[in-house]
Amino acid sequence: MPTESWVPRGGGRNCGSPFPIGAGAVGFARAFFPQATASEWSDWRWQLRARIRSAAEVARIFTLAAEERRAIEGGLGQLPVGITPYYASLLARDDPGDPLRRTCIPVDGEFLVGPGEAMDPLGEDRHMPVPGLVHRYPDRVLFLTTGFCSTYCRYCTRSRMVGHGGEQRFDIGQWERALAYIAGHAEIRDVLLSGGDPLTLGDDRLDWLLGRLREIPHVEFVRIGSKVPAVLPMRIDRPLIRVLRRHKPWLSLHFTHPAELTPETAEACNRLADAGLPLGSQTVLLAGVNDEVATLKALFHGLLRLRVRPYYLYQCDPIVGSAHFRTSVARGIEMIRGLRGHTSGYAVPTYVIDAPGGGGKIPLLPDYLAGREGDDLLLTNFEGGTFRYPGAALAATGKDGEEGAAGGAVPGVLERAA
Repeated sequence: MPTESWVPRGGGRNCGSPFPIGAGAVGFARAFFPQATASEWSDWRWQLRARIRSAAEVARIFTLAAEERRAIEGGLGQLPVGITPYYASLLARDDPGDPLRRTCIPVDGEFLVGPGEAMDPLGEDRHMPVPGLVHRYPDRVLFLTTGFCSTYCRYCTRSRMVGHGGEQRFDIGQWERALAYIAGHAEIRDVLLSGGDPLTLGDDRLDWLLGRLREIPHVEFVRIGSKVPAVLPMRIDRPLIRVLRRHKPWLSLHFTHPAELTPETAEACNRLADAGLPLGSQTVLLAGVNDEVATLKALFHGLLRLRVRPYYLYQCDPIVGSAHFRTSVARGIEMIRGLRGHTSGYAVPTYVIDAPGGGGKIPLLPDYLAGREGDDLLLTNFEGGTFRYPGAALAATGKDGEEGAAGGAVPGVLERAA
């Protein structure tokens, strides 16, 4: 056992201070990575080198259920296993029903192909004018910077990029083609860097890419999509903060369950927020993982405490082998109904389906419009009470008092207003 102290410690708000190591991580490291020092554990590069990737490594740490063992013996499915030691320390070793464990360790359901499932359900590959750049919306693009993630989610929409052919690599030449396309299309004002996970790139490469994007005059808004604060929080170190502070991107962070909100993750988010970076979160609704109102409320409240605004709640995409993760849409609407009005508006994300085939994000809401009585709208609030909104007929007419195109039909008016 290394002689370096493994006493759990807390990091301060200064991003140069020691990174916290939770008590659970200490016990896990001593049991399964006994040669690692505390300094190595807190080094994001060591975490990447020590990722749990093989069937033997998974079986060494976790007591496998039959469905997990069958999946592993069958070749781990389309998506390889990759789990940082830090994130593995959050998973239950003996409970296959543990929410976070279900998102990381394969089960044999991944080998089943259900109706409507596809390797590229969102049709991203059909909307690539150049490799790695998805132009699906008029004024914004999705820039796939890497095929690498430190930890692979079993429900990943882009599992095709990290499948049997290995983790897809992106080089500077490919980036240059994407940058040239963006520079040549003045309608593009918003660029989302994704992958893979852009924050797993080295500081110099990320600095170069962000700098090149900022040189394009019509690019007003740059975002980075990342799960690093949840699965590799020690990546948020002083050099990375300097890069991000220089270029001022927004960050869209991927969180799944309140069990991810550890002292380590809190430190990572605080460092980002203290650097003046706007933080939002997106969460995928997953059956048996986070499809309870109490679970989502705890997650979203915890994120707000970390200055992260819950932004999207996604219906799980119909990726091949994902049926065991997907809830009904009715379940998703039930989640929003259980949140809206029952907690702060800032803690209620927008529930969306990313339409298969490239239709884009479509928001879904509970039906709060109960009907119409005379000129009044009948509305239902979060407690189930019915309320009147007067003058609906006025809202359905033009300036001269004539009926609009909806002919006074309130639903048509509301649809136009939306």
